[in-house]
Amino acid sequence: MIIRSWLFVPGDSERKMAKGRQNAADALILDLEDSVADNRQEIARDMTRDFLRANLDRSRQQLWVRINPLDNPLSLPDLAAAIRGAPDGIVLPKVNSAADVNKLADYLEILEVREGLSVGSTKIHCVATETAASLLTFHTYLDGVSDRLVAMTWGGEDLAASLGASDNRNPRTGDYDNPFLFAKSMCLATARAVDAQPVGVVVVDFRNLEELEADCLRDRRAGFIGKIAIHPGQSEVINQAFTPSNEEVAHAQKIVDVFADNPGLGTIGIDGKMYDMPHLKQAHNLLSLSEQIKSLG
Repeated sequence: MIIRSWLFVPGDSERKMAKGRQNAADALILDLEDSVADNRQEIARDMTRDFLRANLDRSRQQLWVRINPLDNPLSLPDLAAAIRGAPDGIVLPKVNSAADVNKLADYLEILEVREGLSVGSTKIHCVATETAASLLTFHTYLDGVSDRLVAMTWGGEDLAASLGASDNRNPRTGDYDNPFLFAKSMCLATARAVDAQPVGVVVVDFRNLEELEADCLRDRRAGFIGKIAIHPGQSEVINQAFTPSNEEVAHAQKIVDVFADNPGLGTIGIDGKMYDMPHLKQAHNLLSLSEQIKSLG
């Protein structure tokens, strides 16, 4: 599963959900958390369930649902309603540790049996760094986390509030401050360690597509695959940035071919540069990513 763009859509807006289906995003996240006022929760659950049922063809675009955090009493009603529409997965916010992911996995198994769904079919994407506690518990994912966990992203805005910070960026450089760089790095490393897709964080200035593209390219160089979108206009930029170019694919294929033609050599010169086993692995990774993206259609 490779998803480049994950677009948030309010779960209480039929119009925006319908427009989302025409968007370039690889996945929609039907939001029952921050996008929905408390007095519209029941409306949002019904709309989201009905929308999922009316859109069972997910071959081009997956449909996920963000529920409320597990420590919020709204979360279980969210989950019980969403599962009736057989979403591709659940986005779990404000995760404190792998225990929250595993608890959600247990709930999903019960609900899948109730609905007659294939057990294990509903995947999990966790927002791993929205609480202060979450920065201290990345090791718990290595102790055993559900194989439903297929994606992890980090959060800078809610984390700032949890840490008591007035901002998450250095006012002089514009770069993330140290706690947020730590959150980003640990999310990436943990996702890779448990074989989940590491997903880049939102760019809140949704009109600045140049900033978005630059941030996507930084994320891709670092090892992230895909990004959260908060505006429909961001999806195409994200898709393009996380799709290897023809030049990149050709260069990677050349590295693979030269090593294949010279078995037994650990270091090879290509076009005036030296390449070794890590470069070969990177080339294979890029070619694999390119093939998976082609399969999206």
